[in-house]
Amino acid sequence: MQQKHGEEKVAIVTLGCEKNKVDSEIMSDLIDRKGYQLVDRPEEATVVIVNTCGFIDAAKEESIDTILEVARLKGHGQLKSLIVAGCLTERYQEILLQEMPEIDGLVGTGNIDKITAVIEESLAGRHPVYVGNPAFSYENISRKRREKRASAFVKIAEGCNNQCTFCAIPIMRGKLRSRTIASVTREVRQLVEEGVKEVSLIAQDLSNYGVDLTGRSLLPDLLRSLQEIPQLSWIRLHYLYPGAFSDELLETMATCDKVVPYADIPLQHSEDSILRRMRRPGYQTDIRNLLRRIRDRIPDVAIRTSIIVGFPGETEEDFENLLSFIKEVKFDRLGVFTYSQEEGTPAARLKEQVADEVKEERAGRLMEIQRRITAERNSRFVGRILPVLVEKKDEKNGVYIGRTPYDAVEVDGEVYLTGYRGDVGEIIPVRITHSYDYDLAGVAINR
Repeated sequence: MQQKHGEEKVAIVTLGCEKNKVDSEIMSDLIDRKGYQLVDRPEEATVVIVNTCGFIDAAKEESIDTILEVARLKGHGQLKSLIVAGCLTERYQEILLQEMPEIDGLVGTGNIDKITAVIEESLAGRHPVYVGNPAFSYENISRKRREKRASAFVKIAEGCNNQCTFCAIPIMRGKLRSRTIASVTREVRQLVEEGVKEVSLIAQDLSNYGVDLTGRSLLPDLLRSLQEIPQLSWIRLHYLYPGAFSDELLETMATCDKVVPYADIPLQHSEDSILRRMRRPGYQTDIRNLLRRIRDRIPDVAIRTSIIVGFPGETEEDFENLLSFIKEVKFDRLGVFTYSQEEGTPAARLKEQVADEVKEERAGRLMEIQRRITAERNSRFVGRILPVLVEKKDEKNGVYIGRTPYDAVEVDGEVYLTGYRGDVGEIIPVRITHSYDYDLAGVAINR
């Protein structure tokens, strides 16, 4: 049977967020252990798994387009089985099966441990469906990382207990399920042994990590545990839910020197009337107090947030007030989403839906203001010596590219550096010489 498995070549196409990438690496490990060959390109595969995103309309469209594109390989390639995994299957199982006969199997977010069974059954001519209540436990996982980078995402919890009216995550990912501190620490130690210098802790609601296990947030305890790993250099925190950002967490971030001065706090809006309709925690006064507390305790911190424009009922006055708020508080990094009317969410049933062209126009105006703010915030680094994680080399131009502690992988700016003669994957001192809208440039200080 092992030899038979070895004849099959499996490719995984991953769409969506970094949490999906972790799921793909878990499936890759299971597939590899079963004796299948893992390949990078769908064109080389006999089995292709499309790990989909179903968060907003644009992501769903990309997922559908990718499934159809891969399905065409059945006509002129060696593809035998097309399997669809991830968030889209949890939301649209029946539609996928009815409308896309090219699909040979489905596996949901709560059943990724069944991936090898899905492969076997689909190759046998059956159409397996492992979709249901998302409750997969990440406690004892193993991952096969295809890219040996010096930075890695670590999922410390899955699902969410919050009831934001616009969000379908609980539908697709289930309720909050935290891993134990021992489980996360064990994984991070393994990653560090593989050469990882930076871990980005991710969860839909990082601030409430551990509440389902003990009744209180265990994030400060986890950070203190990871602080003790000798070769680990940077710890980055993503998706800190503002309503659970405690004084203990802030103090731990300030005193653990491996926790980079960076906070990713999705606020979604500034106006009280919109926050109430979104069912978000607190009001603008609470947001201002939180930002002030963070900046007072960690003066050089970079704060990233995300904003939704065009939420049902958002007036032009609401939006203008949002712009004034953004200009005043000056976030270092900011991402903008236009509201997406998601089936099954309370906000989808709200009246006063905003026209798509109005959403797009507002998003453009907000991003132009934020571009100038980010450029202004970046200018403070010119002349300073900053640690930079060197991530790649531009062979054409002979320059290396990296990131400072103030920038997260894949979403924030980069540093273009000259004068470096070492290896990719090192953290080196760099004197910043230029700042741009989003990126920096500097000269390596070779030791």
